[in-house]
This record gives sequence, C-alpha cells and structure tokens, in this order.
Amino acid sequence: MSRFLLPLLGLLAGPALAQSVPCHPSAAAVPAAPSSSLKTYALRLRPGDDLRQGLLAFVQAQHLRAGALLTCVGSLTVATLRLANQEGPTEYRGHFEIVSLVGTLSTNGSHLHLAVADSTGRTFGGHLLDGCRVYTTAEIVLAELPDLEFRRETDPTFGYQELTVHPKKK
Repeated sequence: MSRFLLPLLGLLAGPALAQSVPCHPSAAAVPAAPSSSLKTYALRLRPGDDLRQGLLAFVQAQHLRAGALLTCVGSLTVATLRLANQEGPTEYRGHFEIVSLVGTLSTNGSHLHLAVADSTGRTFGGHLLDGCRVYTTAEIVLAELPDLEFRRETDPTFGYQELTVHPKKK
C-alpha cells in the first residue's frame, strides 16, 4: 500500500488497523509544501469567449502569481485540446458540457486540463488550448494563493517546464 493510503486507512478503520499496519519508513519523508492563505474569485465567461484566453487575461489583470482552478461549469461549441502524449492540437466541434477544468494559474505560466462530455455522455479531455469557445456560459471559481509564487522551470527528468513553488517575495 502507498505511504499516503496507510494513514487514511488508520483514520477510517480506527486504532486497531492503525496499530496493526506498520507505516513504511519513508512515510515521514513527505516533501515540504509551503502554505498560503486563500483568496477566491468568481467570474463568468460569455457566449463566444475563448475559455483559455479569458482565464489567462484574468490572471494577467489580477497579477496572480499563484492560483488554482476550484471549479468550472458551462458549455462549449468548440473544444481544442492537446491529448495525452500528442504533439499538436485536436479540435472537436459540437455541443459539449464542461465536466471538469483543473489546473494551476500564474503570470509565470499556467497548466490547465479540461474534460468535456458530448450529447451521448462520451467524455474526453486533455490540455486546455486556445480555441475553446463558450456556448452558453463558463462559470468559474478560482483561488489565489497570495503568499506563494508559481514558476515554470525545466525539470531534467523529461525536459518539460514544470511547476516550482516559492514563497512570495515581500
């Protein structure tokens, strides 16, 4: 079992299980994670708006250095995604419900994933790209972590620009 699941099982099953299942020695080696207070925003994008461009314009206008998408519901007529392990975009046209929009936001670079469902309930998702057009609405709640700054730095494992979290410079 994973080092994260064992403590959860102990909470759910009570003291007997917690005492009978030894924790893995590396369970104490949880990486440091700076914390922050939270400030929330609620906004709506309108018919025809580009979902990604609208979000990034808001991030720039508010000078968000560290943020996260909390929720988004709405609909699209075009969903433009970069699918898993693909180089270029895939565009879908029709009427789609937004079933999930998650990710990190920053003036230093954002990383967003979108999942949508078509009229049959078929669901697909990937990296949110420019070109996703709002059909009726996109109701968005996002959070700012004002004590932190997100940056994108090259991770040598694969060479991608990945998230690094830093305390905000005062």
